[in-house]
Amino acid sequence: MTIKDTPEEWEIRATDTPFTGNKTSVRTDDVVMPDGTVVHRDYQVHPGSVAVLALDEEDRVLVIRQYRHPVRHKLWEIPAGLLDVPGENPLSAAQRELYEEAHAKAGDWRVLTDVYTTPGGCDEAVRIFLARDLSAADGERFEVEHEEADMEISRVPVAELVRGVLAGELHNNCLVVGVLSLVAARGGDGLDALRPAEAPWPARPFEA
Repeated sequence: MTIKDTPEEWEIRATDTPFTGNKTSVRTDDVVMPDGTVVHRDYQVHPGSVAVLALDEEDRVLVIRQYRHPVRHKLWEIPAGLLDVPGENPLSAAQRELYEEAHAKAGDWRVLTDVYTTPGGCDEAVRIFLARDLSAADGERFEVEHEEADMEISRVPVAELVRGVLAGELHNNCLVVGVLSLVAARGGDGLDALRPAEAPWPARPFEA
C-alpha cells in the first residue's frame, strides 16, 4: 500500500459563513457522514502561507522572535507570511517575506515540505522553502509595523534548533517542521534532491 494523502470531498448539504475577517473567515458546513447522518463542521478559511528556512554557509538558520497574541508567547520562528493574492506564485511570496522580515535574499531555492497546519479546524496550507546562498538584500529595509516592529533577528545553528524542538522549548509549527525536515532530507537523498522551487502545489495552485 502506498502511504499518500489523497483528495476527497464529502457531500455538503448547506454552508454558511458566520464571520468574515480581514484575511480569514469562519465557515460552517453541513457534511454528510458515511452512515448518512449530517453533522456541522466549523473551520477557518485561510488563504495559505509560505515559510522560509534560510540556511547560511555556517549551518545556521535565520530566525526571528515575534509576539503571537493568541498563544501569549514570543516565539522563535522562520520568516513566513500569507499568500495575499489568489493564485500568487508561492516562490515570489517567499522571496518577499525573506526580504521584508530579514532584509535578505537567497541564490538557491528548493521546496522543503508542504503541510496543512491544523486540518481538523482550518484549511491553511503552508509551503516551506529551503533557501541557501544567503546575502543581504538590496536597497532600504522594509518598514515594519505592529508585532513586527518588535521582532528580533538571529542566526542559530541547526543542531541548537533541533535540541530546542525536542526539549519542548521551540513551538512554532513552521520552524519545527522545517528544521526536522532539513535534518531528515540530509539523512536521506540530500538537499539537492529536494523538489524544485516551483514544484506543483495542488493545495494552492499557482501560475509559474
